[in-house]
Amino acid sequence: MLELKPLSPEGIPGALARVERYRLLNEPEQAESICQDILGCDPGNQEALISLILAITDQFSSREGPRASEARDILPRLRDRYAQLYYAGIISERRGRALINQGSLGTASIAYGWFRDAMEHYAQAEAIRPAGNDDAILRWNTCARFLMRHPHLAPRPEERLEPMLLE
Repeated sequence: MLELKPLSPEGIPGALARVERYRLLNEPEQAESICQDILGCDPGNQEALISLILAITDQFSSREGPRASEARDILPRLRDRYAQLYYAGIISERRGRALINQGSLGTASIAYGWFRDAMEHYAQAEAIRPAGNDDAILRWNTCARFLMRHPHLAPRPEERLEPMLLE
């Protein structure tokens, strides 16, 4: 088994810059790995935790359902309640988009549920947002516009079970 080499505390600022660069280069696995190295050195580093959530969600695909749970498991480590709610919304929104991109039969109602979950988290974040921070409003509006442009995305119709009549 290989043993990972520890990052030095002095290397954290440069490593955080590399995380951003790798995300911009669409190399989220590299960014995720660097975040894990930073958190190995500084487990409470808020910027690394947020970047880890984003790097994981950058990798969402139709086969990445369990990664949503992995990303959500990081949320309690965020110290700020606003950040917890906002990034919970990001996770749900990105999972919904991944399902849309999958395009499989039956995913429309599931994706709709993820979008509505995201919107609920954004609304909760909006209620406690710092002054001048409208990020949660912008994300909520993005989800709302997406749902309005894609009316085929809707909740699953309620199934009604009718009792069978035996003759």
